[in-house]
Amino acid sequence: MARREKSKAAYMISSVAEQYGVHPQTLRLYEREGLLKPSRSDGNTRLYTDEDLERLEVILHLTRDLGVNLAGVEIILNMRTRMEAMQQQMEDFVRGLNLELANRPTGEASPSMNSLIPVARAIIVETGRRVDRRTK
Repeated sequence: MARREKSKAAYMISSVAEQYGVHPQTLRLYEREGLLKPSRSDGNTRLYTDEDLERLEVILHLTRDLGVNLAGVEIILNMRTRMEAMQQQMEDFVRGLNLELANRPTGEASPSMNSLIPVARAIIVETGRRVDRRTK
C-alpha cells in the first residue's frame, strides 16, 4: 500500500494562524503544552509542515467541535500515536506470518483446529461490567 508523498513545504506561524483562524499565541500555547512541535529555521522562526497542520486540524476538531480540553487532547493524541504503533506492529506480524505460511512446503500438514489454545476475551455486557469468557 503506497502512501502519498508529503511535501517538504513549511509554513510560518502567521500564515498558519490566518489559515486556521487562530491567534499565533494559541499556536505557541499548543507548542508549550507539547501538542505541536514545529521545526525552527536558522533564525529560530517556527516552521509548520503539512504533518504539523494535519495534527493541528485534529487538535482544533477536538477543542472546537468536541469541547475537549488541552489535557484531554494530549491524552487522545498520545493514545492515537500508541494505537498507530500497535497497528504497525500487527501489520508487520501478519506480513511475517503470511511470509512464513507462503514458504511452507505444500505437502506439510496443516494444524488441526483442536491444537488451538483458547484465549480469554473481555466481553462488555449491558451493565458495563467486564466479563471474561473462553473462546472455543
